Amino acid sequence: MTRTDIGVTVVERVVADELGAWRAWASATGPADRAAAEEAVRSAYRLAGLAEPERVVWADSPRAAVALVRELADQRGHSVRDAVRSAPWAAERRRLHAELGAAGWSAHWAATGGRLWNSTQLLVDRIRLGVVEDLVGRDSGREAAEVRLLLLDAVLGQHDAPWLAAFPADQGPLAALAAVCRSAGWWWPFARVAVLSERPVALHRDEGGRLDHGDGPALAYPDGFALHAWRGMPVPAAFLAELSTLTPQRIRAEENAELRRVMLEYYGYDRYLTDSGARPVHQDHTGTLWRIDLADDEPVVMVEVLNSTPEPDGTNRTYWLRVPPSTRTAKAGVAWTFGLEAGAYAPVRET
Repeated sequence: MTRTDIGVTVVERVVADELGAWRAWASATGPADRAAAEEAVRSAYRLAGLAEPERVVWADSPRAAVALVRELADQRGHSVRDAVRSAPWAAERRRLHAELGAAGWSAHWAATGGRLWNSTQLLVDRIRLGVVEDLVGRDSGREAAEVRLLLLDAVLGQHDAPWLAAFPADQGPLAALAAVCRSAGWWWPFARVAVLSERPVALHRDEGGRLDHGDGPALAYPDGFALHAWRGMPVPAAFLAELSTLTPQRIRAEENAELRRVMLEYYGYDRYLTDSGARPVHQDHTGTLWRIDLADDEPVVMVEVLNSTPEPDGTNRTYWLRVPPSTRTAKAGVAWTFGLEAGAYAPVRET
């Protein structure tokens, strides 16, 4: 390995370590470091050339923070988000873009903040939606618009980690914003008052970064504000509590097709086919094709295949492969899982 190779390896390792730290802050749960967050907020005001806020007040969730911001409408003064957050971010981005060039900036973003952006933005969008629904329901009127605007006026604290990861944030104008990111949740800067939110007490996501938890809230805050989800899909809390007692009859009775699909995923398609008394519709040397029709939804069609390679204990494991509803033969279903037409699927050796 050359000296240049060693240098590149060290740089990549440092970048990976830094990115890991930002990822940890973005997904941090537990009490905020209130003292550190408050000092960082006051520093952010000073760095923006503003007087420090007269008061820093706390709320236990973004929902509670929005409610508090609305209550303080006559006391908080005007929003200073542009001065505190937007202006220093824009200046640093221009500086780094000029230094690296368009292609260099694009590569830098892809290697840093871009790696955190999608999963964090998914979470931010769900929190915003949850706050609106909790405070004003599904109303689309003036009050809902006001709440949405207040949510867009938040500085995202820990969830600003993706874009902060792309900049040197240990000094200069972004240092204070980075310190809040490490210490607290969302916050709202106004001329006279700053409102800060606690971090969540629980966060559960799947490998794609979507909220996902089958046993309680996928996201929960200290005051009880919570979001329930199964593989990214919002679900009612009572619905999740019912999953452990599911039966094929209950699944068939569910009128909401999306919730029924969640039930099937939780219960297990193979188990559902077995317990519901489904009958095979086709069988050949590749396996057995099963189909069960569902009201107001596409049918569940699966191929049951037996692994020809024995397990360590000598048994052969059975696999269930979900295939398109249009599948008519077991061979066509197996072929589809390999991206092939049935006529083109002719394995030399089964494994």
